[in-house]
Amino acid sequence: MAEFQAPLRDMRFVLNEVFKVSELWASMPRLAETVDAETADAILEEAGKIASASLAPLNREADEQGCEWQDGQVTTPHGFKEMYQLLSDGGWFGLGGNPEFGGMGMPKMLVAQFEEMIQGACMSFGLSPMLNAGACVSLDYHASQALKEKYLPNMYAGTWAGAMDLTEPHAGTDLGIIRTKAEPNDDGSYRVTGTKIFITWGEHDMAENIIHLVLAKLPDAPAGPKGISLFLVPKVLVNDDGSLGDANHVSCGSIEKKMGIKASATCVMNFDGAKGWLVGELNQGLACMFTMMNYERVGVGIQGLGASEASYQNAVAYAKDRLQSRSPSGAQQPEKAADPIIVHPDVRRMLMIQRALNEAGRAFSTYAAMWLDISKYSDDEAQKNKAGNMVALLTPVVKAFITDKSLESAIHGQQVFGGHGFIREWGQEQLVRDIRITQIYEGTNGIQAMDLMGRKTVMNGGEYVREYIAEIEAFIAQHKDGAVGEFAMALSDQVANLQQVTDAVIARAKGGDKAAVGAAAVDYLHLFGFVSYAYMWARMVAVAGAQTNAADTDFYTAKITTARFFYQRLLPQTRALTEQVLAGGDSMMALSADQF
Repeated sequence: MAEFQAPLRDMRFVLNEVFKVSELWASMPRLAETVDAETADAILEEAGKIASASLAPLNREADEQGCEWQDGQVTTPHGFKEMYQLLSDGGWFGLGGNPEFGGMGMPKMLVAQFEEMIQGACMSFGLSPMLNAGACVSLDYHASQALKEKYLPNMYAGTWAGAMDLTEPHAGTDLGIIRTKAEPNDDGSYRVTGTKIFITWGEHDMAENIIHLVLAKLPDAPAGPKGISLFLVPKVLVNDDGSLGDANHVSCGSIEKKMGIKASATCVMNFDGAKGWLVGELNQGLACMFTMMNYERVGVGIQGLGASEASYQNAVAYAKDRLQSRSPSGAQQPEKAADPIIVHPDVRRMLMIQRALNEAGRAFSTYAAMWLDISKYSDDEAQKNKAGNMVALLTPVVKAFITDKSLESAIHGQQVFGGHGFIREWGQEQLVRDIRITQIYEGTNGIQAMDLMGRKTVMNGGEYVREYIAEIEAFIAQHKDGAVGEFAMALSDQVANLQQVTDAVIARAKGGDKAAVGAAAVDYLHLFGFVSYAYMWARMVAVAGAQTNAADTDFYTAKITTARFFYQRLLPQTRALTEQVLAGGDSMMALSADQF
Protein backbone atom coordinates (compact mmCIF):
# COMPACT_ATOMS: atom_id res chain seq x y z
CA MET A 1 0.00 0.00 0.00
CA ALA A 2 1.30 3.45 -0.94
CA GLU A 3 2.20 5.90 1.80
CA PHE A 4 -0.36 8.69 1.93
CA GLN A 5 0.99 12.04 0.80
CA ALA A 6 -0.96 15.24 1.36
CA PRO A 7 -1.76 16.67 -2.11
CA LEU A 8 -0.11 19.99 -1.33
CA ARG A 9 0.67 21.00 -4.92
CA ASP A 10 -2.96 20.72 -5.95
CA MET A 11 -4.16 22.46 -2.80
CA ARG A 12 -1.84 25.39 -3.49
CA PHE A 13 -3.07 25.51 -7.07
CA VAL A 14 -6.70 25.68 -5.98
CA LEU A 15 -6.10 28.27 -3.26
CA ASN A 16 -3.52 30.53 -4.85
CA GLU A 17 -4.16 30.24 -8.56
CA VAL A 18 -7.81 29.37 -9.03
CA PHE A 19 -9.35 31.34 -6.15
CA LYS A 20 -6.54 33.87 -5.57
CA VAL A 21 -6.94 33.75 -1.82
CA SER A 22 -4.37 36.43 -1.09
CA GLU A 23 -6.50 39.00 -2.93
CA LEU A 24 -9.70 37.68 -1.38
CA TRP A 25 -8.35 37.68 2.18
CA ALA A 26 -6.81 41.13 1.75
CA SER A 27 -10.24 42.48 0.74
CA MET A 28 -11.74 41.52 4.12
CA PRO A 29 -10.13 43.50 6.98
CA ARG A 30 -10.64 40.89 9.68
CA LEU A 31 -8.92 38.23 7.58
CA ALA A 32 -6.26 40.58 6.28
CA GLU A 33 -5.02 40.99 9.85
CA THR A 34 -4.93 37.24 10.40
CA VAL A 35 -3.64 35.39 7.34
CA ASP A 36 -1.55 35.93 4.24
CA ALA A 37 -0.07 33.66 1.59
CA GLU A 38 3.12 33.01 3.54
CA THR A 39 1.24 32.05 6.71
CA ALA A 40 -1.14 29.82 4.77
CA ASP A 41 1.70 28.04 3.02
CA ALA A 42 3.49 27.38 6.29
CA ILE A 43 0.30 25.92 7.76
CA LEU A 44 -0.23 23.70 4.72
CA GLU A 45 3.36 22.45 4.82
CA GLU A 46 3.27 21.55 8.51
CA ALA A 47 -0.19 19.98 8.28
CA GLY A 48 0.99 17.85 5.37
CA LYS A 49 3.91 16.53 7.42
CA ILE A 50 1.65 15.67 10.35
CA ALA A 51 -0.93 13.93 8.17
CA SER A 52 1.57 11.96 6.11
CA ALA A 53 4.25 11.10 8.65
CA SER A 54 2.38 10.87 11.96
CA LEU A 55 -1.30 10.07 11.34
CA ALA A 56 -1.47 7.99 8.16
CA PRO A 57 0.76 5.20 9.56
CA LEU A 58 -1.84 4.61 12.31
CA ASN A 59 -4.77 4.06 9.96
CA ARG A 60 -4.61 0.35 9.12
CA GLU A 61 -3.67 -0.91 12.58
CA ALA A 62 -6.29 1.33 14.19
CA ASP A 63 -8.97 -0.12 11.91
CA GLU A 64 -7.95 -3.64 12.92
CA GLN A 65 -7.79 -2.82 16.63
CA GLY A 66 -10.81 -0.53 16.95
CA CYS A 67 -11.98 1.08 20.16
CA GLU A 68 -12.72 -0.93 23.29
CA TRP A 69 -15.54 -0.31 25.75
CA GLN A 70 -15.52 -1.55 29.32
CA ASP A 71 -17.63 -0.36 32.25
CA GLY A 72 -18.48 2.90 30.52
CA GLN A 73 -14.88 3.72 29.56
CA VAL A 74 -13.60 3.79 25.98
CA THR A 75 -9.99 2.98 25.14
CA THR A 76 -8.74 4.28 21.80
CA PRO A 77 -6.39 2.43 19.40
CA HIS A 78 -2.64 2.54 19.84
CA GLY A 79 -1.19 5.89 18.92
CA PHE A 80 -4.41 7.90 19.03
CA LYS A 81 -3.74 9.54 22.40
CA GLU A 82 -0.29 10.59 21.24
CA MET A 83 -1.66 11.86 17.94
CA TYR A 84 -4.35 13.84 19.74
CA GLN A 85 -1.70 15.40 21.97
CA LEU A 86 0.42 16.27 18.94
CA LEU A 87 -2.49 18.21 17.42
CA SER A 88 -3.26 19.80 20.77
CA ASP A 89 0.33 20.92 21.29
CA GLY A 90 0.36 22.46 17.83
CA GLY A 91 -2.87 24.39 18.33
CA TRP A 92 -4.58 22.56 15.44
CA PHE A 93 -7.90 22.14 17.25
CA GLY A 94 -8.33 25.91 17.22
CA LEU A 95 -7.19 26.49 13.62
CA GLY A 96 -10.46 28.13 12.58
CA GLY A 97 -11.46 29.25 16.08
CA ASN A 98 -12.28 32.71 17.38
CA PRO A 99 -9.01 34.47 18.43
CA GLU A 100 -10.84 36.15 21.32
CA PHE A 101 -10.90 32.76 23.06
CA GLY A 102 -7.57 31.37 21.89
CA GLY A 103 -8.36 30.22 18.37
CA MET A 104 -6.16 31.00 15.37
CA GLY A 105 -8.95 32.57 13.30
CA MET A 106 -7.96 30.96 10.00
CA PRO A 107 -10.46 31.06 7.09
CA LYS A 108 -12.45 27.99 6.16
CA MET A 109 -10.78 27.84 2.73
CA LEU A 110 -7.50 27.06 4.49
CA VAL A 111 -9.05 24.92 7.22
CA ALA A 112 -10.71 22.82 4.51
CA GLN A 113 -7.30 21.77 3.18
CA PHE A 114 -6.14 20.78 6.68
CA GLU A 115 -9.34 18.78 7.12
CA GLU A 116 -8.84 16.93 3.85
CA MET A 117 -5.30 15.94 4.82
CA ILE A 118 -6.38 14.64 8.21
CA GLN A 119 -9.37 12.75 6.80
CA GLY A 120 -7.28 11.26 4.02
CA ALA A 121 -4.69 10.08 6.53
CA CYS A 122 -7.19 8.52 8.97
CA MET A 123 -10.88 9.26 8.83
CA SER A 124 -11.70 7.64 12.17
CA PHE A 125 -9.31 9.92 13.99
CA GLY A 126 -10.23 12.92 11.84
CA LEU A 127 -13.74 12.87 13.23
CA SER A 128 -12.44 14.12 16.57
CA PRO A 129 -11.09 17.54 15.50
CA MET A 130 -14.01 17.85 13.10
CA LEU A 131 -16.66 17.41 15.80
CA ASN A 132 -14.78 19.61 18.22
CA ALA A 133 -14.72 22.38 15.61
CA GLY A 134 -18.47 22.00 15.01
CA ALA A 135 -19.26 22.23 18.71
CA CYS A 136 -17.05 25.31 18.97
CA VAL A 137 -18.86 27.00 16.08
CA SER A 138 -22.22 26.55 17.81
CA LEU A 139 -20.89 27.86 21.11
CA ASP A 140 -19.10 30.81 19.52
CA TYR A 141 -22.25 31.92 17.69
CA HIS A 142 -24.89 31.21 20.33
CA ALA A 143 -23.53 30.66 23.84
CA SER A 144 -23.40 33.37 26.48
CA GLN A 145 -20.16 35.24 27.01
CA ALA A 146 -19.70 33.41 30.30
CA LEU A 147 -20.02 29.97 28.69
CA LYS A 148 -17.67 30.94 25.86
CA GLU A 149 -15.04 32.20 28.28
CA LYS A 150 -15.35 29.08 30.41
CA TYR A 151 -15.27 26.43 27.68
CA LEU A 152 -13.92 27.65 24.34
CA PRO A 153 -10.25 28.21 25.31
CA ASN A 154 -9.82 24.63 26.47
CA MET A 155 -11.76 23.28 23.48
CA TYR A 156 -9.62 25.27 21.05
CA ALA A 157 -6.57 23.98 22.89
CA GLY A 158 -7.77 20.38 22.57
CA THR A 159 -7.56 19.96 26.34
CA TRP A 160 -11.31 19.36 26.21
CA ALA A 161 -13.07 17.70 23.29
CA GLY A 162 -16.48 18.50 21.81
CA ALA A 163 -19.30 16.12 20.92
CA MET A 164 -22.70 16.64 19.29
CA ASP A 165 -25.64 14.71 20.78
CA LEU A 166 -28.68 14.85 18.50
CA THR A 167 -29.97 11.42 17.49
CA GLU A 168 -32.15 9.16 19.65
CA PRO A 169 -33.21 5.54 19.03
CA HIS A 170 -36.58 6.64 17.64
CA ALA A 171 -35.58 10.06 16.27
CA GLY A 172 -33.01 10.53 13.52
CA THR A 173 -34.00 12.86 10.70
CA ASP A 174 -37.17 13.86 12.58
CA LEU A 175 -35.60 15.50 15.62
CA GLY A 176 -38.93 17.07 16.52
CA ILE A 177 -39.91 13.84 18.29
CA ILE A 178 -36.91 13.60 20.62
CA ARG A 179 -37.68 12.58 24.22
CA THR A 180 -34.59 13.84 26.06
CA LYS A 181 -35.86 16.34 28.60
CA ALA A 182 -34.35 19.29 30.42
CA GLU A 183 -35.75 20.61 33.68
CA PRO A 184 -34.61 23.92 35.22
CA ASN A 185 -32.58 24.02 38.41
CA ASP A 186 -32.68 26.92 40.88
CA ASP A 187 -29.17 28.07 39.94
CA GLY A 188 -29.97 28.66 36.25
CA SER A 189 -28.68 25.30 35.09
CA TYR A 190 -30.82 22.36 33.89
CA ARG A 191 -31.17 18.65 34.64
CA VAL A 192 -30.83 16.77 31.36
CA THR A 193 -32.23 13.24 31.15
CA GLY A 194 -32.37 10.92 28.14
CA THR A 195 -30.47 8.64 25.80
CA LYS A 196 -28.65 9.58 22.61
CA ILE A 197 -27.27 7.17 20.02
CA PHE A 198 -24.70 7.34 17.22
CA ILE A 199 -22.65 9.90 19.15
CA THR A 200 -19.25 9.98 17.48
CA TRP A 201 -16.43 10.25 20.02
CA GLY A 202 -19.01 10.71 22.78
CA GLU A 203 -16.58 8.97 25.13
CA HIS A 204 -12.82 8.41 24.82
CA ASP A 205 -9.50 8.64 26.65
CA MET A 206 -7.82 11.32 24.52
CA ALA A 207 -8.99 14.46 26.37
CA GLU A 208 -9.50 15.21 30.06
CA ASN A 209 -13.08 16.41 29.51
CA ILE A 210 -15.74 16.01 26.83
CA ILE A 211 -18.22 18.83 26.24
CA HIS A 212 -21.52 17.52 24.93
CA LEU A 213 -23.96 19.74 23.07
CA VAL A 214 -27.29 18.04 23.68
CA LEU A 215 -30.69 18.65 22.10
CA ALA A 216 -33.51 18.35 24.64
CA LYS A 217 -36.99 19.67 25.41
CA LEU A 218 -38.42 21.39 28.47
CA PRO A 219 -41.58 19.77 29.86
CA ASP A 220 -43.74 22.65 28.65
CA ALA A 221 -42.00 23.14 25.31
CA PRO A 222 -44.04 23.43 22.10
CA ALA A 223 -44.52 20.19 20.19
CA GLY A 224 -42.27 19.28 17.31
CA PRO A 225 -39.02 20.97 16.26
CA LYS A 226 -40.17 24.35 17.62
CA GLY A 227 -39.73 23.03 21.16
CA ILE A 228 -36.11 21.89 20.93
CA SER A 229 -33.42 23.60 23.00
CA LEU A 230 -29.64 23.14 23.06
CA PHE A 231 -27.67 22.46 26.24
CA LEU A 232 -23.98 22.29 27.08
CA VAL A 233 -23.43 19.21 29.26
CA PRO A 234 -19.82 18.48 30.30
CA LYS A 235 -18.63 14.98 31.13
CA VAL A 236 -16.82 16.48 34.12
CA LEU A 237 -18.23 19.57 35.81
CA VAL A 238 -16.08 22.68 35.64
CA ASN A 239 -15.54 24.82 38.74
CA ASP A 240 -15.83 28.59 38.70
CA ASP A 241 -12.04 28.92 38.60
CA GLY A 242 -11.89 26.70 35.48
CA SER A 243 -10.57 23.62 37.24
CA LEU A 244 -12.27 20.25 36.88
CA GLY A 245 -14.73 19.24 39.57
CA ASP A 246 -16.97 16.22 40.09
CA ALA A 247 -18.05 13.81 37.38
CA ASN A 248 -21.38 14.76 35.80
CA HIS A 249 -24.19 12.22 35.44
CA VAL A 250 -23.10 11.37 31.90
CA SER A 251 -22.14 7.84 30.89
CA CYS A 252 -21.43 5.77 27.82
CA GLY A 253 -23.69 2.73 27.73
CA SER A 254 -21.96 1.00 24.82
CA ILE A 255 -20.23 1.56 21.50
CA GLU A 256 -21.48 0.37 18.13
CA LYS A 257 -19.94 -2.36 15.98
CA LYS A 258 -19.81 -0.81 12.55
CA MET A 259 -19.09 -1.39 8.88
CA GLY A 260 -16.41 1.29 8.80
CA ILE A 261 -14.68 4.02 10.82
CA LYS A 262 -14.01 1.24 13.29
CA ALA A 263 -11.26 3.16 15.05
CA SER A 264 -13.71 5.84 16.19
CA ALA A 265 -16.09 5.33 19.10
CA THR A 266 -19.75 5.62 18.08
CA CYS A 267 -21.44 5.80 21.46
CA VAL A 268 -24.74 5.34 23.20
CA MET A 269 -24.77 8.21 25.70
CA ASN A 270 -26.95 8.27 28.81
CA PHE A 271 -27.80 11.48 30.61
CA ASP A 272 -29.26 10.76 34.06
CA GLY A 273 -30.18 14.16 35.45
CA ALA A 274 -26.89 15.54 34.16
CA LYS A 275 -26.20 19.18 34.82
CA GLY A 276 -26.26 21.35 31.72
CA TRP A 277 -26.50 24.98 30.63
CA LEU A 278 -28.68 26.51 27.96
CA VAL A 279 -26.97 27.54 24.73
CA GLY A 280 -28.83 30.31 22.93
CA GLU A 281 -32.52 30.88 23.49
CA LEU A 282 -35.09 28.39 24.75
CA ASN A 283 -36.78 26.45 21.95
CA GLN A 284 -34.16 27.64 19.45
CA GLY A 285 -31.94 24.57 19.63
CA LEU A 286 -32.26 23.59 16.00
CA ALA A 287 -31.27 27.08 14.90
CA CYS A 288 -28.17 26.81 17.09
CA MET A 289 -27.34 23.43 15.60
CA PHE A 290 -27.91 24.55 12.02
CA THR A 291 -25.33 27.29 12.49
CA MET A 292 -22.66 24.64 12.57
CA MET A 293 -24.40 22.30 10.09
CA ASN A 294 -23.13 24.18 7.04
CA TYR A 295 -19.58 23.77 8.32
CA GLU A 296 -20.10 20.14 9.34
CA ARG A 297 -21.77 19.14 6.08
CA VAL A 298 -19.02 20.74 4.03
CA GLY A 299 -16.67 18.88 6.37
CA VAL A 300 -18.35 15.55 5.62
CA GLY A 301 -17.93 16.17 1.90
CA ILE A 302 -14.26 16.82 2.59
CA GLN A 303 -14.08 13.56 4.58
CA GLY A 304 -15.18 11.58 1.56
CA LEU A 305 -12.79 13.50 -0.65
CA GLY A 306 -9.82 12.86 1.64
CA ALA A 307 -10.40 9.11 1.75
CA SER A 308 -10.99 9.04 -2.01
CA GLU A 309 -7.66 10.81 -2.53
CA ALA A 310 -5.96 8.13 -0.43
CA SER A 311 -7.60 5.44 -2.58
CA TYR A 312 -6.39 7.15 -5.75
CA GLN A 313 -2.83 7.36 -4.49
CA ASN A 314 -2.86 3.67 -3.59
CA ALA A 315 -4.35 2.72 -6.96
CA VAL A 316 -1.81 4.73 -8.97
CA ALA A 317 1.12 3.21 -7.07
CA TYR A 318 -0.27 -0.31 -7.55
CA ALA A 319 -1.03 0.24 -11.24
CA LYS A 320 2.54 1.35 -11.88
CA ASP A 321 3.95 -1.67 -10.05
CA ARG A 322 1.64 -4.60 -10.87
CA LEU A 323 2.73 -6.54 -13.97
CA GLN A 324 -0.02 -8.22 -15.98
CA SER A 325 -0.20 -8.79 -19.76
CA ARG A 326 1.12 -6.52 -22.47
CA SER A 327 0.04 -3.09 -23.61
CA PRO A 328 -2.42 -3.06 -26.56
CA SER A 329 0.17 -1.03 -28.48
CA GLY A 330 2.99 -3.50 -27.84
CA ALA A 331 5.37 -4.30 -25.01
CA GLN A 332 6.29 -1.23 -22.98
CA GLN A 333 8.78 -3.04 -20.76
CA PRO A 334 10.04 -5.93 -22.90
CA GLU A 335 12.75 -6.77 -20.40
CA LYS A 336 10.02 -7.83 -17.94
CA ALA A 337 7.54 -10.69 -18.05
CA ALA A 338 4.63 -8.28 -18.53
CA ASP A 339 3.82 -4.58 -18.53
CA PRO A 340 2.48 -2.65 -15.52
CA ILE A 341 -1.30 -2.53 -15.61
CA ILE A 342 -1.32 1.26 -15.97
CA VAL A 343 -0.81 0.71 -19.70
CA HIS A 344 -4.28 -0.84 -20.08
CA PRO A 345 -7.17 1.43 -21.16
CA ASP A 346 -9.63 0.08 -18.61
CA VAL A 347 -7.22 0.71 -15.74
CA ARG A 348 -6.62 4.20 -17.12
CA ARG A 349 -10.40 4.69 -17.22
CA MET A 350 -10.70 3.96 -13.52
CA LEU A 351 -7.73 6.08 -12.52
CA MET A 352 -8.91 9.00 -14.65
CA ILE A 353 -12.37 8.84 -13.10
CA GLN A 354 -10.77 9.01 -9.67
CA ARG A 355 -8.50 11.87 -10.63
CA ALA A 356 -11.24 13.89 -12.36
CA LEU A 357 -13.67 13.51 -9.48
CA ASN A 358 -11.14 14.17 -6.72
CA GLU A 359 -9.64 17.29 -8.25
CA ALA A 360 -13.05 18.74 -9.07
CA GLY A 361 -14.25 17.88 -5.56
CA ARG A 362 -11.27 19.67 -4.02
CA ALA A 363 -12.01 22.80 -6.04
CA PHE A 364 -15.74 22.62 -5.30
CA SER A 365 -15.35 22.16 -1.54
CA THR A 366 -12.89 25.06 -1.49
CA TYR A 367 -15.34 27.15 -3.50
CA ALA A 368 -18.09 26.45 -0.96
CA ALA A 369 -15.64 27.28 1.84
CA MET A 370 -14.98 30.60 0.10
CA TRP A 371 -18.67 31.53 0.41
CA LEU A 372 -18.62 30.50 4.08
CA ASP A 373 -15.69 32.86 4.62
CA ILE A 374 -17.35 35.72 2.76
CA SER A 375 -20.57 35.28 4.71
CA LYS A 376 -18.59 35.42 7.96
CA TYR A 377 -15.89 38.01 7.30
CA SER A 378 -17.05 40.38 4.55
CA ASP A 379 -18.05 43.95 5.47
CA ASP A 380 -20.01 44.32 2.22
CA GLU A 381 -23.69 43.63 2.96
CA ALA A 382 -24.59 42.79 -0.64
CA GLN A 383 -21.68 40.39 -0.82
CA LYS A 384 -22.66 38.83 2.51
CA ASN A 385 -26.23 38.33 1.30
CA LYS A 386 -25.08 36.62 -1.87
CA ALA A 387 -22.70 34.49 0.16
CA GLY A 388 -25.54 33.41 2.44
CA ASN A 389 -27.57 32.34 -0.57
CA MET A 390 -24.67 30.42 -2.06
CA VAL A 391 -23.87 28.67 1.22
CA ALA A 392 -27.51 27.58 1.53
CA LEU A 393 -27.61 26.33 -2.07
CA LEU A 394 -24.23 24.61 -2.27
CA THR A 395 -23.93 22.97 1.16
CA PRO A 396 -26.21 19.98 0.42
CA VAL A 397 -24.45 19.45 -2.91
CA VAL A 398 -20.99 19.50 -1.32
CA LYS A 399 -22.11 17.03 1.33
CA ALA A 400 -24.01 14.62 -0.91
CA PHE A 401 -22.44 14.82 -4.35
CA ILE A 402 -18.84 14.76 -3.17
CA THR A 403 -19.50 11.78 -0.88
CA ASP A 404 -21.48 9.89 -3.55
CA LYS A 405 -18.67 10.44 -6.05
CA SER A 406 -16.01 9.67 -3.44
CA LEU A 407 -17.51 6.24 -2.82
CA GLU A 408 -17.68 5.65 -6.57
CA SER A 409 -14.07 6.74 -6.86
CA ALA A 410 -12.88 4.53 -4.00
CA ILE A 411 -14.64 1.51 -5.53
CA HIS A 412 -12.74 2.18 -8.75
CA GLY A 413 -9.56 2.38 -6.69
CA GLN A 414 -10.38 -0.97 -5.12
CA GLN A 415 -11.13 -2.46 -8.53
CA VAL A 416 -7.71 -1.45 -9.86
CA PHE A 417 -6.24 -3.91 -7.35
CA GLY A 418 -8.38 -6.79 -8.59
CA GLY A 419 -8.50 -9.55 -5.99
CA HIS A 420 -6.00 -7.75 -3.80
CA GLY A 421 -8.48 -4.88 -3.46
CA PHE A 422 -10.76 -7.26 -1.57
CA ILE A 423 -8.02 -8.19 0.89
CA ARG A 424 -7.70 -6.15 4.06
CA GLU A 425 -3.93 -5.75 4.11
CA TRP A 426 -3.93 -3.54 1.01
CA GLY A 427 -6.17 -0.93 2.62
CA GLN A 428 -8.50 -0.28 -0.31
CA GLU A 429 -11.47 -2.10 1.17
CA GLN A 430 -11.15 -0.06 4.38
CA LEU A 431 -11.49 3.18 2.44
CA VAL A 432 -14.67 1.90 0.77
CA ARG A 433 -16.07 0.93 4.18
CA ASP A 434 -15.07 4.23 5.77
CA ILE A 435 -16.47 6.46 3.02
CA ARG A 436 -19.84 4.71 3.14
CA ILE A 437 -20.84 6.48 6.37
CA THR A 438 -20.33 9.90 4.81
CA GLN A 439 -23.43 9.31 2.71
CA ILE A 440 -25.45 8.58 5.84
CA TYR A 441 -24.55 10.85 8.75
CA GLU A 442 -25.02 14.63 9.11
CA GLY A 443 -28.25 14.14 7.17
CA THR A 444 -28.45 11.30 4.65
CA ASN A 445 -27.73 12.18 1.06
CA GLY A 446 -31.39 11.70 0.22
CA ILE A 447 -32.24 14.32 2.84
CA GLN A 448 -29.59 16.63 1.36
CA ALA A 449 -31.21 16.21 -2.06
CA MET A 450 -34.64 17.01 -0.61
CA ASP A 451 -33.16 20.11 1.03
CA LEU A 452 -31.63 21.26 -2.26
CA MET A 453 -34.72 20.55 -4.34
CA GLY A 454 -37.32 21.64 -1.80
CA ARG A 455 -36.13 24.39 0.53
CA LYS A 456 -33.27 25.75 -1.56
CA THR A 457 -34.94 25.67 -4.98
CA VAL A 458 -38.72 25.18 -5.16
CA MET A 459 -39.58 27.28 -2.09
CA ASN A 460 -37.79 30.37 -3.43
CA GLY A 461 -38.83 29.87 -7.03
CA GLY A 462 -35.30 28.99 -8.12
CA GLU A 463 -33.80 32.33 -7.01
CA TYR A 464 -30.58 30.84 -5.65
CA VAL A 465 -30.11 28.65 -8.73
CA ARG A 466 -30.53 31.62 -11.07
CA GLU A 467 -27.95 33.55 -9.06
CA TYR A 468 -25.49 30.67 -9.32
CA ILE A 469 -26.11 30.18 -13.03
CA ALA A 470 -25.61 33.91 -13.65
CA GLU A 471 -22.15 33.63 -12.12
CA ILE A 472 -21.25 30.70 -14.36
CA GLU A 473 -22.57 32.47 -17.45
CA ALA A 474 -20.51 35.56 -16.60
CA PHE A 475 -17.43 33.35 -16.28
CA ILE A 476 -18.10 31.76 -19.69
CA ALA A 477 -18.53 35.16 -21.32
CA GLN A 478 -15.23 36.34 -19.86
CA HIS A 479 -13.18 33.26 -20.76
CA LYS A 480 -14.69 31.76 -23.91
CA ASP A 481 -11.86 32.99 -26.16
CA GLY A 482 -9.02 31.49 -24.09
CA ALA A 483 -8.13 27.98 -23.01
CA VAL A 484 -11.70 27.53 -21.79
CA GLY A 485 -12.93 27.92 -25.36
CA GLU A 486 -13.13 24.21 -26.15
CA PHE A 487 -15.29 23.69 -23.03
CA ALA A 488 -17.34 26.89 -23.13
CA MET A 489 -20.18 25.72 -25.39
CA ALA A 490 -20.63 22.46 -23.47
CA LEU A 491 -20.70 24.32 -20.15
CA SER A 492 -23.13 26.89 -21.53
CA ASP A 493 -25.44 24.11 -22.71
CA GLN A 494 -25.21 22.44 -19.31
CA VAL A 495 -26.23 25.54 -17.34
CA ALA A 496 -29.09 26.24 -19.77
CA ASN A 497 -30.29 22.67 -19.27
CA LEU A 498 -29.99 22.98 -15.49
CA GLN A 499 -32.16 26.09 -15.60
CA GLN A 500 -34.79 24.38 -17.77
CA VAL A 501 -34.90 21.32 -15.51
CA THR A 502 -35.14 23.55 -12.43
CA ASP A 503 -38.05 25.48 -13.94
CA ALA A 504 -39.81 22.25 -14.91
CA VAL A 505 -39.68 20.79 -11.39
CA ILE A 506 -40.79 24.08 -9.83
CA ALA A 507 -43.76 24.24 -12.20
CA ARG A 508 -44.70 20.64 -11.43
CA ALA A 509 -44.50 21.22 -7.67
CA LYS A 510 -46.49 24.44 -7.82
CA GLY A 511 -49.02 22.70 -10.03
CA GLY A 512 -49.99 20.42 -7.17
CA ASP A 513 -47.78 17.37 -7.73
CA LYS A 514 -47.04 16.37 -4.13
CA ALA A 515 -44.34 13.89 -5.17
CA ALA A 516 -42.52 16.26 -7.54
CA VAL A 517 -39.78 17.33 -5.13
CA GLY A 518 -39.08 13.91 -3.64
CA ALA A 519 -39.14 12.12 -6.98
CA ALA A 520 -36.71 14.54 -8.61
CA ALA A 521 -34.43 15.29 -5.66
CA VAL A 522 -31.52 12.84 -5.89
CA ASP A 523 -31.24 12.93 -9.68
CA TYR A 524 -31.48 16.72 -9.61
CA LEU A 525 -28.72 16.96 -7.00
CA HIS A 526 -26.47 14.78 -9.17
CA LEU A 527 -27.29 16.89 -12.22
CA PHE A 528 -26.44 20.00 -10.21
CA GLY A 529 -23.23 18.38 -8.98
CA PHE A 530 -22.00 17.46 -12.44
CA VAL A 531 -22.65 20.99 -13.70
CA SER A 532 -20.80 22.39 -10.68
CA TYR A 533 -17.83 20.11 -11.31
CA ALA A 534 -17.85 21.22 -14.95
CA TYR A 535 -17.70 24.82 -13.74
CA MET A 536 -14.80 24.00 -11.44
CA TRP A 537 -12.92 22.31 -14.28
CA ALA A 538 -13.48 25.33 -16.50
CA ARG A 539 -12.06 27.58 -13.80
CA MET A 540 -9.03 25.33 -13.42
CA VAL A 541 -8.49 25.24 -17.19
CA ALA A 542 -8.63 29.04 -17.34
CA VAL A 543 -5.62 29.12 -15.02
CA ALA A 544 -3.73 26.13 -16.42
CA GLY A 545 -4.07 27.29 -20.02
CA ALA A 546 -2.52 30.64 -19.24
CA GLN A 547 0.66 29.22 -17.70
CA THR A 548 4.02 29.49 -19.44
CA ASN A 549 6.12 28.16 -16.56
CA ALA A 550 8.14 25.42 -18.25
CA ALA A 551 9.28 24.06 -14.89
CA ASP A 552 5.74 22.94 -14.07
CA THR A 553 4.35 22.27 -17.54
CA ASP A 554 3.36 18.69 -16.74
CA PHE A 555 1.13 19.81 -13.89
CA TYR A 556 -0.81 22.29 -16.03
CA THR A 557 -1.12 20.10 -19.11
CA ALA A 558 -2.39 17.29 -16.88
CA LYS A 559 -5.09 19.66 -15.61
CA ILE A 560 -6.32 20.40 -19.12
CA THR A 561 -6.19 16.72 -20.11
CA THR A 562 -8.14 15.69 -17.02
CA ALA A 563 -10.71 18.41 -17.70
CA ARG A 564 -11.12 17.05 -21.22
CA PHE A 565 -11.66 13.55 -19.83
CA PHE A 566 -14.30 14.87 -17.42
CA TYR A 567 -16.19 16.70 -20.16
CA GLN A 568 -16.01 13.81 -22.62
CA ARG A 569 -16.50 10.79 -20.35
CA LEU A 570 -18.32 11.91 -17.18
CA LEU A 571 -20.34 15.03 -17.94
CA PRO A 572 -22.58 13.24 -20.51
CA GLN A 573 -24.25 11.50 -17.56
CA THR A 574 -26.33 14.68 -17.22
CA ARG A 575 -28.38 13.60 -20.24
CA ALA A 576 -29.70 10.54 -18.42
CA LEU A 577 -30.19 12.50 -15.20
CA THR A 578 -32.23 15.10 -17.07
CA GLU A 579 -34.55 12.43 -18.46
CA GLN A 580 -34.88 10.85 -15.02
CA VAL A 581 -35.85 14.14 -13.39
CA LEU A 582 -38.33 15.06 -16.12
CA ALA A 583 -39.93 11.60 -15.99
CA GLY A 584 -41.65 12.63 -12.76
CA GLY A 585 -42.77 10.37 -9.96
CA ASP A 586 -45.84 8.57 -11.30
CA SER A 587 -44.16 5.20 -11.86
CA MET A 588 -42.23 5.64 -8.61
CA MET A 589 -45.40 6.04 -6.56
CA ALA A 590 -47.75 3.75 -8.50
CA LEU A 591 -47.39 0.55 -6.46
CA SER A 592 -49.32 0.21 -3.24
CA ALA A 593 -47.36 -0.60 -0.10
CA ASP A 594 -48.76 -4.14 -0.18
CA GLN A 595 -47.32 -4.69 -3.65
CA PHE A 596 -43.75 -4.33 -2.39
